[in-house]
Amino acid sequence: MQENKVDARCIELIKLYEGLRLKSYRCPAGLLTIGYGHTGPDVLEGQSITEKMAESLLFLDVQEALNSLNKLVKVPLSLGQAGALTSMLFNFGAKALAISTLFWLVNQKDFVLAEQQFSRWIYVNGVSSDGLRRRRAAERRLFTS
Repeated sequence: MQENKVDARCIELIKLYEGLRLKSYRCPAGLLTIGYGHTGPDVLEGQSITEKMAESLLFLDVQEALNSLNKLVKVPLSLGQAGALTSMLFNFGAKALAISTLFWLVNQKDFVLAEQQFSRWIYVNGVSSDGLRRRRAAERRLFTS
């Protein structure tokens, strides 16, 4: 099967909703974060990076999300569908989405019902987030483009 790819629309969506922070901070989920939403054991309290480093981390993180997408999805996707799902994987991680109804529906090629699942992914620690609501709406538009 052909592997999925993402285009500039996916990258721009991630950049828009993650924002660029050159000094580490705690995201709403409580994770140490830096750059364009980069998390992990390499992010330290009080750490600073350059914009170029943030771009490099973004490239690696998007590639990781895309690799997860290619493992989880067993059906052909449009560029917009792949971009939207990659953005969601970037945001929530593969562990959460691997067992989701959304990915199950995608693998059943039920893209109409899958699209309706985006609005369910708007919670951080059980609390509805306006930022995630806007991001999911943008991803949904990309998914159907």
